[in-house]
Amino acid sequence: MNDRIKLLYVDDEPINLKLLEINLKKHYKIVTALNGYAGLDALDKNPDTEVVIADMKMPQMTGIEFIKRAKNKYGHMKFYILSGFEISDEIQEALDAQIILEYFQKPFDVNNIQKAIRKSVDS
Repeated sequence: MNDRIKLLYVDDEPINLKLLEINLKKHYKIVTALNGYAGLDALDKNPDTEVVIADMKMPQMTGIEFIKRAKNKYGHMKFYILSGFEISDEIQEALDAQIILEYFQKPFDVNNIQKAIRKSVDS
């Protein structure tokens, strides 16, 4: 199937990038970036990306900061946050303001992520 959705995953931990890629590469074209700045660059190079998942806690720029910047330029994309921590006030505010569609907690559940992506892309 050549019409797979392109998904960008931004996380400062290479092992997390690899784990998500391994788990989702059958269903999505995966692009990865190690920080928010690299993520913005990846979006510029891949403007056909439909789904963006970002880790919350990263050096230089948090996941929410990255998503706010990305959303200003690529508002049509679907944005999600992934975190190893409980939902924070900042994440809840981003959910309430519809900056992100959903929050996933690490360790992530591949089925929940796929379900959320299908729901948002199909709507």
